[in-house]
Formats: sequence, structure tokens, C-alpha cells
Amino acid sequence: MLRTELIAPIAVLLRRQAEARGDNVAFEDPQRSVTYDALLRRTGNLAGHLAGLSLDPGDRVGLLLPNGVDWVEACFAITRAGCVCVPISFESTESETRYRLEDAGCRAIVTTQARLQALAPLQPRLPALAIALVCDAGIVHHLASPARDLAQDAPHTPPRDLGNIADPSYIIYTSGTTGRAKGVLLNVRGMLWVTAACWAPICGLSASDRVLSPLPLFHSYALNLTVLSTVATGARTFIMSKFSTAEALQRLQSGAHTLMPGVPTMFHYLLQRAREEAGAPTAAAPRRLPGVRQCISAGAIMPATLNRAFEHFFATPLLDGYGITETSTMVTMNWPVGGRVFGSCGIPLPGLAVRIVDPGGGGDVAPGAEGEVMVRGPNVMLGYHNKPTETQAALRDGWYRTGDLARSDDNGFLTITGRLKELIIRGGENIAPAEIEEVVNAHPCVLDSAVIGVAHAELGEVPVLFVVARPGAAIDARDVLAHCAAELSSYKLPQALYVIAEIPRTGSGKIMRFKLREMLSGPAGTQPPA
Repeated sequence: MLRTELIAPIAVLLRRQAEARGDNVAFEDPQRSVTYDALLRRTGNLAGHLAGLSLDPGDRVGLLLPNGVDWVEACFAITRAGCVCVPISFESTESETRYRLEDAGCRAIVTTQARLQALAPLQPRLPALAIALVCDAGIVHHLASPARDLAQDAPHTPPRDLGNIADPSYIIYTSGTTGRAKGVLLNVRGMLWVTAACWAPICGLSASDRVLSPLPLFHSYALNLTVLSTVATGARTFIMSKFSTAEALQRLQSGAHTLMPGVPTMFHYLLQRAREEAGAPTAAAPRRLPGVRQCISAGAIMPATLNRAFEHFFATPLLDGYGITETSTMVTMNWPVGGRVFGSCGIPLPGLAVRIVDPGGGGDVAPGAEGEVMVRGPNVMLGYHNKPTETQAALRDGWYRTGDLARSDDNGFLTITGRLKELIIRGGENIAPAEIEEVVNAHPCVLDSAVIGVAHAELGEVPVLFVVARPGAAIDARDVLAHCAAELSSYKLPQALYVIAEIPRTGSGKIMRFKLREMLSGPAGTQPPA
């Protein structure tokens, strides 16, 4: 059932929650918290000050802050000022930050004093960037008046609180798993449609939930679930500064939380840590997480083996879903009731149209056959910012071409098998890296793995494997490859194995395969050891 009452302007949702549960904490982090009453007041004040700084409706504002309550307040204030929020990873490099500010044409930025000083040399390259607000420890001020907390002081100009939630509200940059990131134009309506179609009715997110969020807020997954859905449903969310296995496990075991969203890598490390603490490296009697009714995974493929192992060890449901930035996050979701297919990312959200088509001919494929996922619905992006050619290629007659490969069974459960650009074609045979990775990750000495395709003079491409060893374990390449040979067809076997310290991933957990290719193509001294 679509919860249409949850789709409303940000100011309407904030007022609704302030009236219903004003003294309740809305968001907290390790340094501070904010109630719903204070959130309504502080974001309105800051939005009014932004409007009074000559920012026009539709102007882009960069958001370069660490995870925390400050980030949430600034994000809501930018929207209430009628501007477009451009979240940027606080860990981004100088060139990554400059590219996003320049590409989005940001006129203002909200950041910390330290990051603002670091950005000073970039100013000549960013002529549109004229306004900077500094936010540290809950105090926001304009450089011209550093003594004033703009979120605390009433502005001369009221917040605009524009009511058209179909207008662009966010530019979220893609993960860049295959190269240069693109700015995805999303709106409040599409984001909250996912809340109304997925998080509230399927996952049961409500005012009684106490969410633990280790997700990086600049990603669409966190913006959608951690930030917007918290306010839409009246929940209470603790925002971790960054994911820490030890801290997350301690909090989940404390009884203080009912729900945790994450990416597969996080649940992998949580299970590994809990097993080590229990002295049971592979299996043990269930160790319940008191109060935790559900965990949610999205952002990358969830191996069936990990899903089963996590649920068995913790006796806690771990629901997997499939989402992408261009669809305001979610496309499919597993339900906590009814049948489930482990290894599948669930069924399409109610009200969303999903097709699996032949990438070459464009026709729908039969159940069980592999094809490209196409999506149409209220949550599909408006387009790529200032990239009409890329937008036209991705959006056709309202359908978004995801570039993801999947199969559907007779009951509509989707299983993601890889990406068109990640697909390895060896001598005419298609190889999905995720299939090899799931087999490799089951090896007792392997903590994490990734597969890429490399050029081959005769076969076109062959798979190459990168592995991370478990703590205290040593990787025997021949043993790992023998393990693969026992589970995979001969044409899928990796042709080389490299042991590295860490698999490069985005904040949402996706493998950055282009960085692995850079390792192989770099100077000989930088190549990973065989």
C-alpha cells in the first residue's frame, strides 16, 4: 500500500512532526542531537539567511560536511531556501571537489573552516562560487559575520518553502564505478515516493523506530532512508561519523536500535567480527541483537551465502534490495513476510514498472534469461545535469536503462548478475564478475574479493582476481584457484590472482573496478603483488 501522506514538501513534514512529537529527538550523532521542534526552527532560520544572501530559487549549493546532524540541518535548509543541494563526500580529493562544484555551477557552499581554507586555491577555477557558510559543532555562520549562528538567529527573510516538490532538489553524483561521475537530478517527490512505496510499507519504518545509520550521507541511499525517510515517518536516527565495525556491533548489541541500513560489505564485516568475538569462525548458535527487528542491505549485490549466514548467526532478518541513484535509490525489495529467494534482490516496488530486455534487440527476455534492467516510475531521475546526450541515451520514452544485468524467475524475483560495462566476454562466453566473487568469498582464507576483465590477444578478455586475506590467514593462490575450479566452469576461472590490502569501494559499497585496472596499468612498481 502506497503511503501517499508521506509525499509532501519538506517544510510540511517538519511541521507535522514538530506538532506531533516536538520534544522527541529526530537526529543525533556522537557530538550533538536535535529535536523535531529545533529541527523545524533551525532549518527555517538557516533557509531564510540563505535566501537573504542573494541566492535565487534553483541556485546550486554545495554541501561539504562530515556525517552528522550539521549535515542534515544544512541539507534541509538548502531545500527550504528553494535551492538545489549538491552533496559532496567529505573525503573527496581536491580535484573531485572542484569537478563537482564546477560541473554543478554551485553559487554557494556549506562546509567546515578547515575545508574552506583547503578550497581557497580552487577559487579562481570556480567563478560562480561566491558565498561560503562555515559549519562547525552546530554553529553556522557567514564569513562576513562569524559571531552569528545563522541556524539559531531569526533571519530578515523567511524561508521560501516552495511547494513544488517536482522541481530539481538534489544533484547526486554517481559512484563513478566506471569513470567520471555524472550529476543525477532528483526531486523531493521522487525521493519520498520511495519512502511511501518501500521503506514505510515494506520495511515498516515508523515513529517507533530507532535507526542506526552508518551510511555516508552524500549518497542517495542515505539521503533517502537516513535523512528524508526519518522526517517523513517521525523516526529517530543515530548517524555514525563513519562506519566502524566495532562501534556498529556494540550499538546493535546494546538494545538501543531497531533497524540498521547498510551495504553488503558492512554486514560481512559485522558477521566476521561477531564470529571472532564468539570464537566461532564459521558457525555458531544464534546470537540475537536485542531490539533489532530488521537490517536492510542495498547499494551492491548481496551474496546468498552472506545473507543466510548473517540471519543464522544473529537471528535477525537481513532484507536485500536493489537500487540506483538514477531511481532515487530503490527498484526492488525483499519483503519481511511471504516467500524469499536468497541471492535475489526481491520484487519490484508496488507501482514501479520493471522490464528485463535483450541489450541488443530491446525486446523483453523470457523468465530465467539474462537481460538489461529497465525502470519506469515516479522515482526515475529528471536527467543528468548539463548532459543532454547522456540523458537521451539513458532515458527513452520514460524508461531508464540501468546498464545492470539481471534475471527474473517465474514469480518476479530479480537477481542482479552484473553490469553491461563490467561483463567479461571471454571467447564469446559472458562472465559476470559477481558470480566468481561469490565463490571466492566462500574460501576460508578470503575476506573480500573483486574480479575485472583484462584484454587477451586471442580470447578478447579474461577474468583477473583480486583478493584480501582474512586477518591471520595467508593466501595460497593455487588453493584459491582450485577452489574456483571446483565451483565454476573452466572459462570462468581467473587467469591471474593478486593479493591486495583492500578492495576499493565507493561509500555505497560498489566495487570501483576502474581503480583495479589502474593498478594493473600503472608503473611496474605500483602493480599489486601476485
